[in-house]
Amino acid sequence: MRLPAAERAFAGLPRILVAGVLAFAAAVAGAQDVAPDVLVKNVTLEVIDIIAQDKDIKAGNQRKVIELVEAKVLPHFNFNGMTALAMGQGWKQASAEQKKRLIEEFRTLLVRTYSSALAAYSDQKFEFRPLRAKPTDTDVTVNVRVLQPGAQAVTIDYDMEKTPGGWKVYNVYVAGVSLVQNYRTDFANQVRDSGIDGLIKTLQSKNKSLEQRAAASTEKK
Repeated sequence: MRLPAAERAFAGLPRILVAGVLAFAAAVAGAQDVAPDVLVKNVTLEVIDIIAQDKDIKAGNQRKVIELVEAKVLPHFNFNGMTALAMGQGWKQASAEQKKRLIEEFRTLLVRTYSSALAAYSDQKFEFRPLRAKPTDTDVTVNVRVLQPGAQAVTIDYDMEKTPGGWKVYNVYVAGVSLVQNYRTDFANQVRDSGIDGLIKTLQSKNKSLEQRAAASTEKK
């Protein structure tokens, strides 16, 4: 199974979502005290500048891109929460060990997918919308518009929650479409057809395929 709906969701993201995802890549110490919208804006601009100057990333070196994502992006995403949301009712059926493996494989899938898309990133401009939330809110949505020359602007919405370690992303919407919801449909179908262990094997197979593709791409560089 190729998780078709989720694959299609990511297929159109190279020039849109990756830049936004990396908005959290270079958060500085004490970021937990920074308002979520300010964090998104400051770090987005910094990371885009880094990407623009990194010759290896611009050349499509997948190994280096994966290392960047793992080191800089992962700390700002709540993969436990994202996996649970993507699993829906299936999460309650999973054992503790299955949940651990699902989180690991889902995290790897997202990291490798973002990394693959990053190679296609090109210059865009960002419009950071004012945050509509109270200072006491611990669950907010940060809105960003990606402006593309000759194309309609695309919205990216980040559902974020405040944790002891700072603000964490637990869902992303691109043009109103939830990435977590896309995966939920595919995951539910897989669990229905072959159980939770079958889903884990599917994720492992997909991750292995992406790893091989990244290795082949790096060898050509």
